[in-house]
Amino acid sequence: MSDTPRKVVVTGYGAVTPLGHTAGATWDAMLAGRSGIDTLEGIDLTGLGVRIGGQVRGFDAARHMPSPVRRRTDPYAQYALAAALEASEHAKLVVDEEMAPRVAVVIGSGYGPVASFARSVNTLRDKGAAAISPFTPITTAIDGAAGEISMRLGAQGPSRAQSTACASGSDAVGAALRMIRAGDADTVVAGGADACVTRIDLAGSGNARALSTRNDDPAAACRPFDADRDGFVMSEGAAVLVLEAAETAAARGATVLAELIGYGASSDAHHWTAPHPQGRGARVAVEAALRDAGVAPGEVDYVNAHGTGTVLNDAVETAVLREVLGERVTRIPVSSTKSMTGHMIGAAGAVELVTAIQVLRTGTVPPTVNCHRPIDPGINFVPHEAQTHAGMRVALSNSFGFGGHNAALVVRTDPGAR
Repeated sequence: MSDTPRKVVVTGYGAVTPLGHTAGATWDAMLAGRSGIDTLEGIDLTGLGVRIGGQVRGFDAARHMPSPVRRRTDPYAQYALAAALEASEHAKLVVDEEMAPRVAVVIGSGYGPVASFARSVNTLRDKGAAAISPFTPITTAIDGAAGEISMRLGAQGPSRAQSTACASGSDAVGAALRMIRAGDADTVVAGGADACVTRIDLAGSGNARALSTRNDDPAAACRPFDADRDGFVMSEGAAVLVLEAAETAAARGATVLAELIGYGASSDAHHWTAPHPQGRGARVAVEAALRDAGVAPGEVDYVNAHGTGTVLNDAVETAVLREVLGERVTRIPVSSTKSMTGHMIGAAGAVELVTAIQVLRTGTVPPTVNCHRPIDPGINFVPHEAQTHAGMRVALSNSFGFGGHNAALVVRTDPGAR
Protein backbone atom coordinates (compact mmCIF):
# COMPACT_ATOMS: atom_id res chain seq x y z
CA MET A 1 0.00 0.00 0.00
CA SER A 2 1.20 3.54 -0.71
CA ASP A 3 2.48 5.66 2.20
CA THR A 4 0.04 8.36 1.11
CA PRO A 5 -3.25 8.00 3.05
CA ARG A 6 -6.28 7.19 0.96
CA LYS A 7 -8.56 10.16 0.35
CA VAL A 8 -11.94 9.73 2.00
CA VAL A 9 -14.94 11.43 0.45
CA VAL A 10 -18.57 11.90 1.41
CA THR A 11 -21.06 10.84 -1.24
CA GLY A 12 -24.34 10.86 0.63
CA TYR A 13 -26.08 11.65 3.89
CA GLY A 14 -29.43 11.40 5.61
CA ALA A 15 -30.93 12.64 8.86
CA VAL A 16 -33.92 12.32 11.18
CA THR A 17 -34.17 15.18 13.67
CA PRO A 18 -36.71 17.22 15.64
CA LEU A 19 -36.56 19.65 12.71
CA GLY A 20 -37.50 17.14 10.00
CA HIS A 21 -37.35 13.55 8.86
CA THR A 22 -34.70 14.10 6.16
CA ALA A 23 -31.43 15.97 5.85
CA GLY A 24 -33.08 18.43 3.47
CA ALA A 25 -36.00 19.18 5.79
CA THR A 26 -33.61 19.63 8.71
CA TRP A 27 -31.43 22.01 6.71
CA ASP A 28 -34.38 24.11 5.54
CA ALA A 29 -35.61 24.49 9.12
CA MET A 30 -32.15 25.49 10.32
CA LEU A 31 -31.85 28.21 7.70
CA ALA A 32 -35.26 29.51 8.73
CA GLY A 33 -34.13 29.61 12.37
CA ARG A 34 -36.99 27.34 13.37
CA SER A 35 -36.75 25.53 16.71
CA GLY A 36 -37.56 21.84 17.16
CA ILE A 37 -37.91 22.24 20.93
CA ASP A 38 -41.37 22.00 22.42
CA THR A 39 -43.32 20.80 25.44
CA LEU A 40 -42.88 17.04 25.69
CA GLU A 41 -45.65 14.63 24.70
CA GLY A 42 -46.17 10.96 25.51
CA ILE A 43 -43.85 10.92 28.55
CA ASP A 44 -44.79 10.74 32.21
CA LEU A 45 -43.40 14.04 33.49
CA THR A 46 -44.51 13.53 37.09
CA GLY A 47 -41.84 14.82 39.44
CA LEU A 48 -39.52 15.99 36.67
CA GLY A 49 -38.18 19.52 36.70
CA VAL A 50 -37.82 19.52 32.91
CA ARG A 51 -40.87 19.41 30.66
CA ILE A 52 -39.34 20.32 27.28
CA GLY A 53 -37.26 18.55 24.68
CA GLY A 54 -36.63 17.88 21.01
CA GLN A 55 -38.81 14.95 19.97
CA VAL A 56 -38.98 13.46 16.47
CA ARG A 57 -42.70 13.93 15.96
CA GLY A 58 -44.76 12.19 13.31
CA PHE A 59 -42.07 9.68 12.38
CA ASP A 60 -43.65 6.70 10.64
CA ALA A 61 -41.25 3.76 10.86
CA ALA A 62 -43.48 1.78 8.49
CA ARG A 63 -42.30 4.00 5.64
CA HIS A 64 -38.75 2.74 6.10
CA MET A 65 -38.87 -0.85 7.33
CA PRO A 66 -41.16 -3.89 7.38
CA SER A 67 -43.19 -4.90 10.41
CA PRO A 68 -40.74 -7.54 11.80
CA VAL A 69 -37.96 -4.95 11.88
CA ARG A 70 -40.21 -2.35 13.52
CA ARG A 71 -41.18 -4.81 16.23
CA ARG A 72 -37.64 -5.73 17.17
CA THR A 73 -36.00 -2.30 17.00
CA ASP A 74 -35.79 0.56 19.46
CA PRO A 75 -36.61 4.04 18.10
CA TYR A 76 -32.91 4.94 18.10
CA ALA A 77 -32.25 2.09 15.62
CA GLN A 78 -35.30 3.04 13.56
CA TYR A 79 -34.02 6.62 13.21
CA ALA A 80 -30.57 5.31 12.26
CA LEU A 81 -31.95 2.92 9.66
CA ALA A 82 -34.13 5.62 8.09
CA ALA A 83 -31.15 8.00 7.92
CA ALA A 84 -28.93 5.27 6.44
CA LEU A 85 -31.47 4.50 3.73
CA GLU A 86 -31.68 8.20 2.84
CA ALA A 87 -27.88 8.43 2.78
CA SER A 88 -27.56 5.38 0.55
CA GLU A 89 -30.15 6.72 -1.85
CA HIS A 90 -28.42 10.11 -1.85
CA ALA A 91 -25.11 8.40 -2.67
CA LYS A 92 -26.79 6.09 -5.20
CA LEU A 93 -25.10 3.29 -3.30
CA VAL A 94 -26.28 -0.22 -4.12
CA VAL A 95 -24.20 -2.85 -2.33
CA ASP A 96 -23.72 -5.74 -4.73
CA GLU A 97 -22.18 -9.13 -4.05
CA GLU A 98 -18.74 -8.08 -5.25
CA MET A 99 -18.39 -4.99 -3.09
CA ALA A 100 -20.31 -6.22 0.00
CA PRO A 101 -17.27 -7.58 1.92
CA ARG A 102 -15.63 -4.14 1.59
CA VAL A 103 -18.63 -2.16 2.95
CA ALA A 104 -18.65 -1.50 6.72
CA VAL A 105 -21.11 0.09 9.16
CA VAL A 106 -20.22 2.16 12.25
CA ILE A 107 -23.03 3.77 14.25
CA GLY A 108 -22.44 5.80 17.39
CA SER A 109 -24.88 6.15 20.26
CA GLY A 110 -24.46 7.64 23.69
CA TYR A 111 -27.37 5.95 25.43
CA GLY A 112 -28.56 3.34 22.91
CA PRO A 113 -31.97 1.67 23.26
CA VAL A 114 -32.67 3.01 26.74
CA ALA A 115 -36.47 3.00 26.37
CA SER A 116 -36.49 -0.64 25.26
CA PHE A 117 -34.21 -1.62 28.11
CA ALA A 118 -36.44 0.12 30.66
CA ARG A 119 -39.52 -1.55 29.19
CA SER A 120 -37.87 -4.98 29.42
CA VAL A 121 -36.92 -4.41 33.05
CA ASN A 122 -40.50 -3.46 33.87
CA THR A 123 -41.82 -6.52 32.03
CA LEU A 124 -39.48 -8.80 33.96
CA ARG A 125 -40.57 -7.24 37.24
CA ASP A 126 -44.29 -7.29 36.51
CA LYS A 127 -44.77 -10.48 34.43
CA GLY A 128 -41.73 -12.64 34.98
CA ALA A 129 -39.04 -14.14 32.75
CA ALA A 130 -41.45 -16.00 30.46
CA ALA A 131 -42.81 -12.67 29.22
CA ILE A 132 -39.46 -11.42 27.95
CA SER A 133 -39.38 -11.24 24.15
CA PRO A 134 -36.81 -13.34 22.30
CA PHE A 135 -35.92 -10.13 20.48
CA THR A 136 -34.75 -8.51 23.74
CA PRO A 137 -31.04 -9.23 23.20
CA ILE A 138 -31.33 -7.30 19.92
CA THR A 139 -33.72 -4.58 21.02
CA THR A 140 -31.67 -3.68 24.08
CA ALA A 141 -28.23 -3.85 22.45
CA ILE A 142 -26.30 -0.70 21.57
CA ASP A 143 -25.05 -2.34 18.37
CA GLY A 144 -28.62 -2.98 17.20
CA ALA A 145 -28.63 -0.04 14.78
CA ALA A 146 -25.38 -1.10 13.08
CA GLY A 147 -26.67 -4.66 12.73
CA GLU A 148 -29.98 -3.60 11.22
CA ILE A 149 -28.26 -1.31 8.71
CA SER A 150 -25.76 -3.97 7.67
CA MET A 151 -28.57 -6.48 7.09
CA ARG A 152 -30.75 -4.03 5.16
CA LEU A 153 -27.93 -2.81 2.90
CA GLY A 154 -26.15 -6.16 2.58
CA ALA A 155 -22.93 -4.72 3.97
CA GLN A 156 -20.65 -7.64 4.90
CA GLY A 157 -17.63 -5.71 6.18
CA PRO A 158 -17.19 -4.92 9.88
CA SER A 159 -20.28 -3.56 11.64
CA ARG A 160 -20.04 -2.09 15.10
CA ALA A 161 -21.25 0.45 17.64
CA GLN A 162 -19.31 3.40 18.99
CA SER A 163 -20.27 4.84 22.36
CA THR A 164 -18.58 7.95 23.70
CA ALA A 165 -21.51 9.98 25.03
CA CYS A 166 -22.09 13.22 23.10
CA ALA A 167 -19.02 12.56 20.93
CA SER A 168 -20.34 9.20 19.66
CA GLY A 169 -21.47 10.39 16.23
CA SER A 170 -18.21 12.20 15.53
CA ASP A 171 -16.15 9.31 16.83
CA ALA A 172 -18.07 6.88 14.59
CA VAL A 173 -17.27 9.01 11.55
CA GLY A 174 -13.66 9.30 12.72
CA ALA A 175 -13.42 5.53 13.09
CA ALA A 176 -14.79 5.16 9.58
CA LEU A 177 -12.21 7.60 8.24
CA ARG A 178 -9.40 5.55 9.75
CA MET A 179 -10.95 2.26 8.59
CA ILE A 180 -10.87 3.43 4.98
CA ARG A 181 -7.41 4.94 5.26
CA ALA A 182 -6.10 1.68 6.70
CA GLY A 183 -7.60 -0.30 3.85
CA ASP A 184 -9.96 -2.26 6.08
CA ALA A 185 -12.95 -1.12 4.02
CA ASP A 186 -13.63 0.84 0.85
CA THR A 187 -17.02 2.18 1.91
CA VAL A 188 -18.34 2.86 5.41
CA VAL A 189 -21.89 3.82 6.32
CA ALA A 190 -21.27 5.83 9.49
CA GLY A 191 -23.12 8.16 11.82
CA GLY A 192 -24.91 8.43 15.12
CA ALA A 193 -28.34 7.96 16.68
CA ASP A 194 -30.09 8.35 20.01
CA ALA A 195 -33.67 8.28 21.29
CA CYS A 196 -33.02 9.47 24.82
CA VAL A 197 -35.93 11.81 25.44
CA THR A 198 -37.13 9.45 28.13
CA ARG A 199 -38.23 9.78 31.74
CA ILE A 200 -35.00 8.13 32.91
CA ASP A 201 -32.64 10.36 30.94
CA LEU A 202 -34.56 13.53 31.73
CA ALA A 203 -34.43 12.65 35.41
CA GLY A 204 -30.72 11.81 35.40
CA SER A 205 -29.48 14.78 33.37
CA GLY A 206 -31.95 17.03 35.18
CA ASN A 207 -30.62 15.91 38.54
CA ALA A 208 -27.13 16.65 37.26
CA ARG A 209 -28.41 20.20 36.66
CA ALA A 210 -27.31 19.95 33.04
CA LEU A 211 -30.72 20.69 31.45
CA SER A 212 -32.48 23.95 30.78
CA THR A 213 -35.58 24.46 32.91
CA ARG A 214 -37.04 27.21 30.76
CA ASN A 215 -40.24 25.14 30.51
CA ASP A 216 -42.55 28.05 29.76
CA ASP A 217 -40.70 29.08 26.61
CA PRO A 218 -39.41 25.92 24.85
CA ALA A 219 -38.24 27.55 21.61
CA ALA A 220 -36.10 30.00 23.60
CA ALA A 221 -34.72 27.40 26.00
CA CYS A 222 -31.53 26.38 24.21
CA ARG A 223 -29.28 29.45 24.22
CA PRO A 224 -25.72 28.52 23.19
CA PHE A 225 -23.15 31.23 23.86
CA ASP A 226 -25.78 33.52 25.36
CA ALA A 227 -25.17 35.03 28.78
CA ASP A 228 -28.59 33.83 29.95
CA ARG A 229 -28.09 30.14 29.07
CA ASP A 230 -29.15 27.67 31.75
CA GLY A 231 -28.42 24.22 30.31
CA PHE A 232 -28.89 22.00 27.28
CA VAL A 233 -32.15 20.59 25.92
CA MET A 234 -32.42 16.80 25.55
CA SER A 235 -33.30 15.74 22.00
CA GLU A 236 -33.32 12.69 19.77
CA GLY A 237 -32.53 11.83 16.16
CA ALA A 238 -29.96 10.35 13.81
CA ALA A 239 -27.67 11.18 10.93
CA VAL A 240 -25.72 8.79 8.71
CA LEU A 241 -23.16 9.48 6.00
CA VAL A 242 -21.73 7.37 3.19
CA LEU A 243 -17.95 7.62 3.26
CA GLU A 244 -15.86 6.11 0.49
CA ALA A 245 -12.29 5.86 -0.64
CA ALA A 246 -11.99 8.42 -3.41
CA GLU A 247 -11.05 5.77 -5.96
CA THR A 248 -14.09 3.68 -5.01
CA ALA A 249 -16.40 6.64 -5.44
CA ALA A 250 -14.79 7.50 -8.78
CA ALA A 251 -15.05 3.92 -10.03
CA ARG A 252 -18.79 3.85 -9.56
CA GLY A 253 -19.31 7.40 -10.81
CA ALA A 254 -20.54 8.78 -7.48
CA THR A 255 -20.92 12.50 -6.89
CA VAL A 256 -18.45 13.76 -4.29
CA LEU A 257 -20.04 16.15 -1.81
CA ALA A 258 -16.98 16.87 0.35
CA GLU A 259 -13.70 15.40 1.51
CA LEU A 260 -13.29 14.29 5.12
CA ILE A 261 -9.71 15.21 5.93
CA GLY A 262 -9.22 15.23 9.69
CA TYR A 263 -10.22 13.60 12.96
CA GLY A 264 -8.94 14.06 16.48
CA ALA A 265 -10.07 12.63 19.81
CA SER A 266 -9.07 12.93 23.44
CA SER A 267 -10.23 12.54 27.04
CA ASP A 268 -10.40 15.20 29.74
CA ALA A 269 -9.58 12.70 32.52
CA HIS A 270 -11.21 15.23 34.82
CA HIS A 271 -14.93 14.82 35.71
CA TRP A 272 -18.06 12.86 34.66
CA THR A 273 -20.22 15.86 33.76
CA ALA A 274 -18.03 18.98 33.82
CA PRO A 275 -15.47 19.87 31.14
CA HIS A 276 -11.89 20.45 32.15
CA PRO A 277 -11.85 24.09 33.31
CA GLN A 278 -9.02 25.01 30.95
CA GLY A 279 -10.42 22.91 28.10
CA ARG A 280 -7.41 20.65 28.11
CA GLY A 281 -9.03 17.70 26.35
CA ALA A 282 -11.11 19.78 23.93
CA ARG A 283 -8.03 21.69 22.80
CA VAL A 284 -6.09 18.46 22.23
CA ALA A 285 -8.91 17.02 20.09
CA VAL A 286 -9.26 20.14 17.92
CA GLU A 287 -5.51 20.48 17.45
CA ALA A 288 -5.23 16.78 16.57
CA ALA A 289 -8.01 17.05 13.98
CA LEU A 290 -6.37 20.04 12.31
CA ARG A 291 -2.98 18.32 12.35
CA ASP A 292 -4.50 15.15 10.89
CA ALA A 293 -6.11 17.26 8.17
CA GLY A 294 -2.89 19.08 7.37
CA VAL A 295 -4.79 22.33 7.85
CA ALA A 296 -3.47 25.44 9.59
CA PRO A 297 -5.82 27.27 11.99
CA GLY A 298 -5.84 30.20 9.57
CA GLU A 299 -7.44 28.01 6.90
CA VAL A 300 -10.61 27.21 8.89
CA ASP A 301 -13.59 29.02 7.37
CA TYR A 302 -16.46 27.79 9.56
CA VAL A 303 -16.94 26.15 12.93
CA ASN A 304 -20.02 24.14 13.84
CA ALA A 305 -19.54 24.41 17.58
CA HIS A 306 -20.51 21.83 20.15
CA GLY A 307 -22.36 24.76 21.75
CA THR A 308 -24.76 23.04 24.14
CA GLY A 309 -26.00 26.06 26.06
CA THR A 310 -24.54 24.94 29.38
CA VAL A 311 -22.71 27.51 31.47
CA LEU A 312 -19.42 25.62 31.64
CA ASN A 313 -19.24 24.04 28.18
CA ASP A 314 -19.85 27.21 26.19
CA ALA A 315 -17.28 29.19 28.16
CA VAL A 316 -14.65 26.47 27.77
CA GLU A 317 -15.31 25.96 24.05
CA THR A 318 -15.09 29.70 23.40
CA ALA A 319 -11.74 29.84 25.18
CA VAL A 320 -10.44 26.81 23.28
CA LEU A 321 -11.46 28.25 19.92
CA ARG A 322 -9.71 31.52 20.74
CA GLU A 323 -6.61 29.64 21.84
CA VAL A 324 -6.41 27.25 18.87
CA LEU A 325 -7.69 29.46 16.04
CA GLY A 326 -6.31 32.73 17.38
CA GLU A 327 -7.43 35.88 15.63
CA ARG A 328 -9.01 33.77 12.88
CA VAL A 329 -11.94 32.94 15.15
CA THR A 330 -13.04 36.59 15.14
CA ARG A 331 -13.28 36.64 11.32
CA ILE A 332 -15.28 33.47 10.62
CA PRO A 333 -18.81 32.32 11.48
CA VAL A 334 -19.15 30.03 14.51
CA SER A 335 -22.67 28.67 14.95
CA SER A 336 -24.41 26.17 17.20
CA THR A 337 -27.25 24.36 15.49
CA LYS A 338 -28.15 22.77 18.83
CA SER A 339 -29.93 26.05 19.47
CA MET A 340 -32.62 24.65 17.13
CA THR A 341 -32.21 20.87 17.25
CA GLY A 342 -31.47 20.57 20.94
CA HIS A 343 -28.79 18.09 21.97
CA MET A 344 -29.26 14.77 20.20
CA ILE A 345 -26.38 13.22 22.20
CA GLY A 346 -24.96 10.38 20.08
CA ALA A 347 -26.53 11.76 16.92
CA ALA A 348 -25.32 15.32 17.43
CA GLY A 349 -21.85 15.04 15.91
CA ALA A 350 -23.12 13.32 12.77
CA VAL A 351 -25.95 15.82 12.24
CA GLU A 352 -23.52 18.68 12.73
CA LEU A 353 -21.01 17.23 10.26
CA VAL A 354 -23.79 17.00 7.67
CA THR A 355 -24.59 20.63 8.46
CA ALA A 356 -20.95 21.67 8.05
CA ILE A 357 -20.82 20.00 4.64
CA GLN A 358 -23.98 21.80 3.55
CA VAL A 359 -22.47 25.08 4.73
CA LEU A 360 -19.44 24.52 2.51
CA ARG A 361 -21.56 23.48 -0.45
CA THR A 362 -23.98 26.41 -0.26
CA GLY A 363 -22.02 29.24 1.38
CA THR A 364 -24.90 29.72 3.81
CA VAL A 365 -24.43 29.40 7.56
CA PRO A 366 -27.38 28.48 9.80
CA PRO A 367 -27.84 30.72 12.82
CA THR A 368 -27.44 30.34 16.54
CA VAL A 369 -30.90 31.33 17.67
CA ASN A 370 -31.54 32.81 21.12
CA CYS A 371 -28.05 34.32 21.25
CA HIS A 372 -29.08 37.81 22.37
CA ARG A 373 -26.16 38.60 24.67
CA PRO A 374 -23.10 36.75 23.35
CA ILE A 375 -20.58 35.73 25.99
CA ASP A 376 -17.78 36.78 23.62
CA PRO A 377 -18.88 39.77 21.49
CA GLY A 378 -15.72 39.43 19.41
CA ILE A 379 -16.91 36.15 17.85
CA ASN A 380 -19.56 35.99 15.15
CA PHE A 381 -21.95 33.41 16.59
CA VAL A 382 -24.33 34.01 13.65
CA PRO A 383 -27.09 35.27 15.92
CA HIS A 384 -30.75 34.90 14.99
CA GLU A 385 -30.51 34.69 11.18
CA ALA A 386 -28.56 32.71 8.60
CA GLN A 387 -25.59 34.42 6.93
CA THR A 388 -23.94 34.08 3.54
CA HIS A 389 -20.15 33.82 3.34
CA ALA A 390 -18.27 33.46 0.08
CA GLY A 391 -15.32 31.18 -0.52
CA MET A 392 -15.61 28.82 2.45
CA ARG A 393 -13.58 25.65 1.91
CA VAL A 394 -12.72 24.18 5.32
CA ALA A 395 -15.05 23.49 8.25
CA LEU A 396 -14.41 22.25 11.78
CA SER A 397 -17.09 20.36 13.74
CA ASN A 398 -16.68 19.87 17.51
CA SER A 399 -18.21 17.32 19.87
CA PHE A 400 -17.46 17.21 23.60
CA GLY A 401 -19.24 14.74 25.85
CA PHE A 402 -19.98 13.66 29.40
CA GLY A 403 -17.16 11.58 30.77
CA GLY A 404 -14.66 13.90 29.13
CA HIS A 405 -14.96 12.39 25.63
CA ASN A 406 -13.85 14.86 22.96
CA ALA A 407 -13.85 14.56 19.17
CA ALA A 408 -13.36 16.96 16.28
CA LEU A 409 -13.76 16.49 12.53
CA VAL A 410 -12.43 18.56 9.64
CA VAL A 411 -14.10 18.55 6.25
CA ARG A 412 -13.49 20.48 3.09
CA THR A 413 -14.90 21.00 -0.33
CA ASP A 414 -12.95 20.50 -3.56
CA PRO A 415 -11.35 17.12 -2.84
CA GLY A 416 -9.09 17.49 -5.83
CA ALA A 417 -7.14 20.17 -3.98
CA ARG A 418 -5.21 17.65 -1.88
